[in-house]
Amino acid sequence: MNFTETEKQKIVSDMCRMIQCKTVSNLDDSLVEWSEFEKFRALLKEIFPKIYSACEFYKVGKTGIVHKISGTDSGSSDGLKHAVVLMAHYDVVPAEKEKWSFEPFAGDVADGYIRGRGTMDTKGTLCACLEAVEASLLSGWKPKKDLYLCFSGEEEINGATCSDIVAWFKTNGISVDFVLDEGGAIVENIFPGVGRRCAMIGTAEKGSVYMDLVVKGRSGHASAPPKHSAVGLAGKIICQIEKTPYKAEFTAPVKQLFKIMGANNSNPALKFLFSNLWLTKPLIKLISSSMGGELNALLHTTCAVTMVEGSKSYNVLPSQAVIGMNFRLLGSDTVEKTKARIEKIARKAVGKEAEISIKLVSENNPSIESDADCEQWNVLCSAIHKTWPDILVSPYLMMACSDSRHYCSITDKVYRFSGMFMSKEDRAMIHGIDEKISIETLLTTVEFYKNLLTGL
Repeated sequence: MNFTETEKQKIVSDMCRMIQCKTVSNLDDSLVEWSEFEKFRALLKEIFPKIYSACEFYKVGKTGIVHKISGTDSGSSDGLKHAVVLMAHYDVVPAEKEKWSFEPFAGDVADGYIRGRGTMDTKGTLCACLEAVEASLLSGWKPKKDLYLCFSGEEEINGATCSDIVAWFKTNGISVDFVLDEGGAIVENIFPGVGRRCAMIGTAEKGSVYMDLVVKGRSGHASAPPKHSAVGLAGKIICQIEKTPYKAEFTAPVKQLFKIMGANNSNPALKFLFSNLWLTKPLIKLISSSMGGELNALLHTTCAVTMVEGSKSYNVLPSQAVIGMNFRLLGSDTVEKTKARIEKIARKAVGKEAEISIKLVSENNPSIESDADCEQWNVLCSAIHKTWPDILVSPYLMMACSDSRHYCSITDKVYRFSGMFMSKEDRAMIHGIDEKISIETLLTTVEFYKNLLTGL
């Protein structure tokens, strides 16, 4: 890493100050400290003066900030304005202060780490991206295509800001050719039999549905219960749901992942298993279903029953029971199919006489699969290899949802890669306790973004 001591100190200081802004988002606007969001946005203007002098700045939606740096290309033959988007979010999840060993918004340095909520998710990538653009502009670099730096302040609550930014691109007739957002990372020991570090780039993500299934019952005193209470019927439905798993489906990102991990596997059995899907799919399906966990989630739509609500008193029969479920939709499964499927399973469990209803609390279908055989993919892979030589690069399917899914309505060049090494312990700190990022990791991420900028 070719950073001077002054450059290192600036990057660390900037990151610390970002963490000290308590940009905690909340579904209830009245609980949000909006002054902290304003403080963060003002901080960016202060510490990245070259970007703000070179860009056109737009505030979009409730919390969106969009920076446009014009490219050197005069135009394209199709008459469209082509653009590259680097994105992140600056809101963070709450932190239970009493469980942390240090102040969650300390923004301090200890033992080579910058500490505080948001260091990994995603002020680290946001800071690295801006540091790279600022330094590149100061050195005389200019982007070929128009470069947009787009940041949202309500990703953690699935807010509308990113959707508003995408709508803004549509309204202004801007054709987006490349999007990079948070997602995969540089990981190690993630796949059995593969000893090399791997750069995992999310080329698709599963859909997500929060669903309430309501079972009506007969309220009254618990001393004279009916044959089946509302909660009892809910229990029968839950058992039936868990006994009726979804069928396996091999999506393109998963097949690409297995192919690469099979070809680079030191275990002969696993090498054969993952390199010959035409033959071994039935066995992999069986293994994934029996193991559960991440392998199962890669190949199946999943349903997790996470909440059950009945009476608030031991001796009172509830008038209804509510089952809260989280679905992660894969491939061809949709919100509509999922709702119909659960209603059918519930009817089978409790019969036609029981009164049930379904409420969709939050919903989005699986994303499209991004192109992993194009110039944009090659540029991203080149930047990764330049930053981390001798590393494996693979597409993969993201289990979580990110703001980048909104861009799938305007481009199939959406890539989810955080541009940093994350150990198992690092990944556990995301939304967890004692979140922190090593200074070395942050500096390498700045280097990655610099390498990426030269190819865009």
